[in-house]
Amino acid sequence: MGSSAFALFLTLAPALALAAHVTPAERKCLLSGSWRSETGCRMVVSVLGKDGSFSGSYRPGPAAGSSEILTSPLEGSQQDAALVPQPIFSFTVHWQLRDSETAQTSTFLGQCYVGTKGEETLHTLWLLREAAESPAEDWKATRIGTSVFTRIK
Repeated sequence: MGSSAFALFLTLAPALALAAHVTPAERKCLLSGSWRSETGCRMVVSVLGKDGSFSGSYRPGPAAGSSEILTSPLEGSQQDAALVPQPIFSFTVHWQLRDSETAQTSTFLGQCYVGTKGEETLHTLWLLREAAESPAEDWKATRIGTSVFTRIK
C-alpha cells in the first residue's frame, strides 16, 4: 500500500468504525404499547404526550403472589425520543389493593433498548414502598429490585 493510500485509510478508518456502531433510525425505541416482564407482570403504556408524559396500567403477575393486587394506574415521563433513540424513562404505580387499607407505591426507573434484530426491551430498577406503622418499622417498608420487560406483539 502506498503512503497516500495508507494515509487515506488512517483518515477513513475511524469514520468507518463509528458508522458500524450508529443505531439506524428504524431501531428507535417506542415506549407506548403493551409489555410483559420476566415475572409475568403486564403493563400498558398509552401514547406519549408531546412533553414525554404518559399514563397507563400495570397488572402484577403470578410471582407477586397476591390476588389482592388489582390492575393499577401508572403515570410517568420519558426523555425526548427525538433526541435519543433509546430513551430513559420513569413511572410510578399507586397499587390498587382489594379489601385492604395498606398503601403501596412503586417507582420504576429504566431505559428502553432495541436489539440488533429489532427486539425492544425495557430494563428497570424499582422501589416498592409500603406504609410503615412507625419509624421503628421503616427499615422493612422499602424493597428494591429489577425487572426486564419485552414488548407483547
